[in-house]
Amino acid sequence: MSVQVYGCNHVAIEVDDIKKAVAFYKEFFKLGEHQFLAIFEVEKLQPANMRHFGIMVRDEEQLADVRKKITGKYNLKLEPPFRCDFRDPWGNRIQVVDLHDESLIWLLPYREVQKAGVKFAED
Repeated sequence: MSVQVYGCNHVAIEVDDIKKAVAFYKEFFKLGEHQFLAIFEVEKLQPANMRHFGIMVRDEEQLADVRKKITGKYNLKLEPPFRCDFRDPWGNRIQVVDLHDESLIWLLPYREVQKAGVKFAED
């Protein structure tokens, strides 16, 4: 019998300045009702290649807002080939997607998705 997974409880990242990291993420993202970001302060950061975590926003407009804030306010670079991948100031790779990606249909039972009123086309 397989285990039923209901979502991601938390993501852990490493930073070398906990105060700056908390300020960056507190101002930038609010995770869902039952998820949290665990931030660990370490003495030496290890570079990440494709290791990343994903955050979901409602639509393309919000995705554009994130891209604008990343490149403008924080002067960070977007990393192709995806629409909104970037590295935070500590090198942690983050991918931002929107709820209208049809590959995310498995999220429909989640309360956050239901509140957003996302609908997917029938086949």
